[in-house]
Amino acid sequence: MDLGLNGKRALVTGGSRGLGRAIALSMKTEGAQVAICARDKERVREAALEIGALEYARDLTPKGAAEALARDVISAIGGIDVLVVNTGGPPQGSFESVNDDAWATALDGIFMSAVGLIRASLPGMRERKWGRIMIVTSVAALEPHPGLILSNAIRPGLHGLVNALSREVAGDGITVNAILPGYTLTERIVELGVGDQQVAEQVPAKRMGKPTEFAALATFLASEQAGYICGQTIACDGGLLRSI
Repeated sequence: MDLGLNGKRALVTGGSRGLGRAIALSMKTEGAQVAICARDKERVREAALEIGALEYARDLTPKGAAEALARDVISAIGGIDVLVVNTGGPPQGSFESVNDDAWATALDGIFMSAVGLIRASLPGMRERKWGRIMIVTSVAALEPHPGLILSNAIRPGLHGLVNALSREVAGDGITVNAILPGYTLTERIVELGVGDQQVAEQVPAKRMGKPTEFAALATFLASEQAGYICGQTIACDGGLLRSI
């Protein structure tokens, strides 16, 4: 199937490892021109060389940083047709263990960075009457997981943003969707200490997902064929979510 991504311009944040790296590589394979961003300069450079992408070493938490990144990418490649907002997960912690600074940092890093990236990318998409926006969240945004109070509280707000924004821009040929990974074999899963036995007990598929499987979902949603899928929350989780 020709996904119609040849020549499209994509920005993938968190693109140096895990899900972001897999998404960037998948879209590049489909012919898109790809830019990736991550905080670690060496890691993003290594990933960009492997993928054949433009590299940006940025921290998107400071005010205005996300918009500045999008503007720089637009200046470099002429526009952003596909935006994949993929931020790292916030630290673990219970409500009582998290202070105000941690809440503010998580809000800026998870939510406001998405707002900034979209704000800078949207005018060009509207002008061209075509665009794809995806926000990577987590199954914890629908079914909260113990010990992840920051993610549990902030990421559901991104789903509200996705649904509300989709209603404003769908008429301009722009889709906005949230995509949710379950237990996927990435560095983040290792950091959280999730093991194969725990996954086998909880996930109907009896295994962890592969980053390439999640990337396939994102790449399809970026395609011409996915132009009528808008305002949705779509999980790639091996059947983990129990909610309807």
